[in-house]
Amino acid sequence: MVDQELVREQDYVAILYARLDALQSEAEQQLTAVRRLDVGGNHQARSERDNFARLYEDRIAQLREVDDRLAFGRLETAPDASTGDAVYRYIGRVGLRDADLQPILLDWRVPQASPFYQATAATPLGARSRRHLLSHGRTIVRIEDEILDASLLENADATLHQGEGALLTALTAQRTGHMNDIVSTIQAEQDRIIRSDLPGVLVVQGGPGTGKTAVALHRAAYLLYTHRDRLRDSGVLIVGPSRSFLQYIENVLPSLGETGVVLASVGQLFPGVEATTEDAPAVAAIKGRASMADLIARAVRSRQKAPDRPLRLSVNGDSLTLNPQLVANAIARAQGSGKPHNEARVAFAKHSLGALAREWLTQLKAQGRSMDDTDLPMLREDLRLADDVRVALNTAWLPLTPEKLLQDLYARPQWLAEITPGWTPEQRALLHRSRNAQFTVADVPLLDEAAELLGEYNVIDEAKRRAAKEQRKRDVENAEAAILNMEVKGLVNAKALADSFAELGDRATTAERASRDRTWTYGHVVVDEAQELSPMQWRLLLRRGPRRSFTVVGDIAQAASAAAARSWKDALKPVLGSSLEVNRWRLEELTVNYRTPSQIAAVAERVALAHNLPITASRTVRASEWPVETVTDVGEAVRRDRALEREGTLAVIVVDAQITAVLQRLTAEFGDVVGRGEWGLTREITVLTPQDAKGLEFDAVVVVDPTAILASSERGAGALYVAMTRATQRLYLVSDGPLPPGLA
Repeated sequence: MVDQELVREQDYVAILYARLDALQSEAEQQLTAVRRLDVGGNHQARSERDNFARLYEDRIAQLREVDDRLAFGRLETAPDASTGDAVYRYIGRVGLRDADLQPILLDWRVPQASPFYQATAATPLGARSRRHLLSHGRTIVRIEDEILDASLLENADATLHQGEGALLTALTAQRTGHMNDIVSTIQAEQDRIIRSDLPGVLVVQGGPGTGKTAVALHRAAYLLYTHRDRLRDSGVLIVGPSRSFLQYIENVLPSLGETGVVLASVGQLFPGVEATTEDAPAVAAIKGRASMADLIARAVRSRQKAPDRPLRLSVNGDSLTLNPQLVANAIARAQGSGKPHNEARVAFAKHSLGALAREWLTQLKAQGRSMDDTDLPMLREDLRLADDVRVALNTAWLPLTPEKLLQDLYARPQWLAEITPGWTPEQRALLHRSRNAQFTVADVPLLDEAAELLGEYNVIDEAKRRAAKEQRKRDVENAEAAILNMEVKGLVNAKALADSFAELGDRATTAERASRDRTWTYGHVVVDEAQELSPMQWRLLLRRGPRRSFTVVGDIAQAASAAAARSWKDALKPVLGSSLEVNRWRLEELTVNYRTPSQIAAVAERVALAHNLPITASRTVRASEWPVETVTDVGEAVRRDRALEREGTLAVIVVDAQITAVLQRLTAEFGDVVGRGEWGLTREITVLTPQDAKGLEFDAVVVVDPTAILASSERGAGALYVAMTRATQRLYLVSDGPLPPGLA
């Protein structure tokens, strides 16, 4: 019977794949035909042709991306009233219709698919049974049924196959270094949250293993599908805690049929900077304070300063005096424009040169020169080109980049002291570093804050113009080569052909354009592991999502960052401000722990409670056959796990201060199967810090020196809780001394 049902489902899935292939072939033929269209020199016709081509290219890409596990479920609903036959609805990554436009596969995001996730025996939502189709490539390898209508059990001919259940199958499957695509295993409470309304701030709180990341990713895909008109051109930003996390989930969203999403860590949210280094906790805490925004503003304002004494200037052989009051007046007028520093500088220079030109004219008249107001433009130009004037005005108001402002702030203790009168010397010392030091993750919000206050920098604009000129040169050269290759010399002009290249415009996707534009504002922002964010990081995200449409996912108990908030209300103040009092945010809680075995969850919760962490009560749904083990040597822990001869992933989690020694120790014994950080996720053994491990899961976890993790920062208890709850099967604790409270 099972074999017959497998054949039946395989036959139906084959029909779906045949339709998918036909649609892809059709789109490819249409794309080829469009590309061959001869639209002549009409600009509008060329634009329409290229737009159609882009539509077909996007369609082809989407169809290719959903090939793996195209269909993953089937709902049986009430029999057809006229025929009495069972009615089946197949659920998959995208919606498909046959040649007669009849639906043969429902997209998982449409309302008609929601019973696949939400139906229970008590509330079947019109469904009689739910079938999970487990596949490998295009082949169905297993069927699992959940019975929602008890009358089906009374039918001796019923072809229902009950097993462990797709959810637990997914949970006990070995990890591969990439997040498993769990679209077919979303449970009812998760599905309800995924389909919540778009506006406002939705906070999803849940303990380890409750599926927070799954909810975050699937909500992004659902919102893009349901609110396509609103989000198509603005996109969705998903912010994760680290590059390791982003690598872990990178394949999930494309497999759900969505590519209009930007995935980034906070360290990647300032174009041109790829920050991965974390500051020491005390440094990160001070950089993350909301008051740093005021410090950056004072730093910018302090670079707009009149000289403290009159300056003698030489212009074309004449000697002029630049009075501080003239410069102060020009500064005040420029500041009154409300424009950013670099843009307001144009007004400052204009006012300064105008006032100085008038003083020079007065001086020349007093010397008996025959001059009047018609000579002012000439005098202003002479002043603008004079070296002494340039130096004086640049000293008073220098154009700045965010990078230079921050580098100077850290490298010039005297300047920092001038603009931080209320700070202690110890606090200032925390920020001191050399000018050429790499930017850290905590620096990125400060760079963004500075960019907001500084505005565009003329040197950058000039670089863009040079780049455009170089691109034009390359386009002409490419056009000349194309004319020779196509043997149409004399019929087509190379420069005209290059113009047609330019008319294609920016063919990047919304996600690609958004990721390289600092000022891009997204229609929705999803923040995973949001409990870690500092007030300054929240300010950065608010600029990316000024509509205040956020999905905030995390667990306050897992907060390990020194700058993290103690509650969601405190965390959201930078986003909502006074709106917190009018309920512009809503809280949803995930209460079922699908990932963590009960043995591990019990030990981790004991540690959390012993250190007063505000954990969210959850119910574990599975147990592991392995108890939590304590050993005295990291190599012994790894050897024990490898002796089980079970494939899967093994993570060794250790504080940053010990990671090099542990990595060397394991590499010496086990060789190149050992990797570090994000690059180690595809190795058999990966060595991570608790911060790197956030949001990840592994078959087995070795936690090295729990006492050191506790002592690593003020939030060490949260870091230890994170480390202990990454395992889906086995947990080892390595300690050669007394264990901390909760573990002893």
